[in-house]
Amino acid sequence: MLRIALILTAILSVTFSGFSQGCSDAGFCTMGAMRPDQSYSKKFNIKPKSLELNYYKGKTTLSPVVRVITADMTYTINDKMAFQIKVPYQMVKGNLGKNKGMGDISLSASRNMGTVGDYDLNLTVGAKIPTGDASDKGENEEFEGVVGRVPEQLPMYYQVSLGTYDFVAGASLINDKWLFATGIQVPVIHQNKNDFRWGKWTDYPDQDYIQEYFLANDLERGIDVMLRAERNFRFLNYNFSLGLLPIYRITRDERYDFNIDERIKVDGSTGLALSALASAGYQFNVSNAVKLIYGHKLMERNNNPDGLTRHSVLSFSYIYKF
Repeated sequence: MLRIALILTAILSVTFSGFSQGCSDAGFCTMGAMRPDQSYSKKFNIKPKSLELNYYKGKTTLSPVVRVITADMTYTINDKMAFQIKVPYQMVKGNLGKNKGMGDISLSASRNMGTVGDYDLNLTVGAKIPTGDASDKGENEEFEGVVGRVPEQLPMYYQVSLGTYDFVAGASLINDKWLFATGIQVPVIHQNKNDFRWGKWTDYPDQDYIQEYFLANDLERGIDVMLRAERNFRFLNYNFSLGLLPIYRITRDERYDFNIDERIKVDGSTGLALSALASAGYQFNVSNAVKLIYGHKLMERNNNPDGLTRHSVLSFSYIYKF
């Protein structure tokens, strides 16, 4: 127990001193073979089904705080093939108001391809399904009851859906100590109708703050590529991990510029978003487990019209296998 306590203390002290973010991407870094803190065992048979209930809290680089409750269901057909579905309910609150609703749904299929040296090789293909078009107006208590006040669309930071159908693919190598993963997420059908404009918030008291939100009118997101490198420390009932998560946007975002009445490529929307993660988990028995993941931003792109950048994240999960 003393050894475990010392390890946990070291992880937390590293985390809170700045070596740590969660997934500031559009969702694919928690799908299938690419997800963090994966269970691994050569000694025990994996149960065919698992249900993970996850609570996530993310602090953005502005005022919005994002909270998400996700039901994550995995069904294993055999020791080679598994299907995953994630259904999130998202709540956002910040200086401009609040919003809530069903988030985009993730579907994926993963297959174990055998071994490569000392590692298991797993492949994943999947999709993200939008539940909206990112045009929510939400609620703003500050302006409630103001005569003539018409609710305006909120920026992407407050939207519960990204408004795109995305194709996802990835692969991982995993053993008892290490996890290496890579993946790609490609938006293929765009139905984003966000129309947040600074000029529609002229009655907001802090105009400098309003203009800190990126414009994302009819946004078309670029393509993301991710890598994950994670070191795991596994014990009988406990496990810990430390990892890095670089995500690179390889193509520029595109939006409608209402000032010139044409679409433009957004400068500064490509490049690296770098995160680091620390996790701790406890296995009560073969059916029940909990895990905690904390992260903090290390590096971000200059422009993030999709509003996905996070300053820090905290995720707590209960896992039931049956």
